[in-house]
Amino acid sequence: MPTINVRTTQNVLIQYQVAGLWDRILAFLIDGAIFFAYLVIMEMIMSESGLSRAWIVTIIYLPIFLYNLMFEILMNGQTPGKMAMQLRVVRLDGNSPTILNYLFRFLLWPVDVIMAGSVAITCIVLTPNAQRLGDIAGGTTVVKLKAVASHSATQILKSIEEGYVVQFPQVVNLSDQDIKLIKEVLHFNLQFGNSEPRNILTAKIKVLLGIDSDMPPINFLYTILKDYQHLTSQMND
Repeated sequence: MPTINVRTTQNVLIQYQVAGLWDRILAFLIDGAIFFAYLVIMEMIMSESGLSRAWIVTIIYLPIFLYNLMFEILMNGQTPGKMAMQLRVVRLDGNSPTILNYLFRFLLWPVDVIMAGSVAITCIVLTPNAQRLGDIAGGTTVVKLKAVASHSATQILKSIEEGYVVQFPQVVNLSDQDIKLIKEVLHFNLQFGNSEPRNILTAKIKVLLGIDSDMPPINFLYTILKDYQHLTSQMND
């Protein structure tokens, strides 16, 4: 499966795997089940409302019509089905989708799902980044988010043993923002297995602090965090 580089709020590019066809179909079926349950419940409620059929149809079907658009805008590229399958809509250029991107996806959704979704399925299978027509128009695709497979940087920092020996005292020159960035890069390295941001950040910190070390990047960054945690905790005692 191809990958997409997505830019985080800290200006770090993280690789996401493009979602497979079956992941997207299952997400669609989950959303479809929500549609069906909503229709059954609302038909029961509205049948006793005394409103005209035109109003009942509008009240019931308008939320379904806007379902994908509103959820993707409000939930950062996810519908309940996508959330259940750990999928998200992203832009191909790595930036966060805008309302216009979501709108293009929404406007072509009826075309994508005609003939039992054959148009969308064909496009997803044949395009390099698994895009349906709405994705092509909106410059987006859908990626698969992987669950965290190990402990986070914050959890590791909590387990610093007594008598810890600082290896890089220069870390006191780092800012809180620098430490936040290191934690984020380590978190995404654990979550997505992308080593490039980790390696780039390691090189920059070595230059910034004047450190010459052959320590592997992952060990180096965790050591920087533990040194910083240890030294700043001593300062606050």
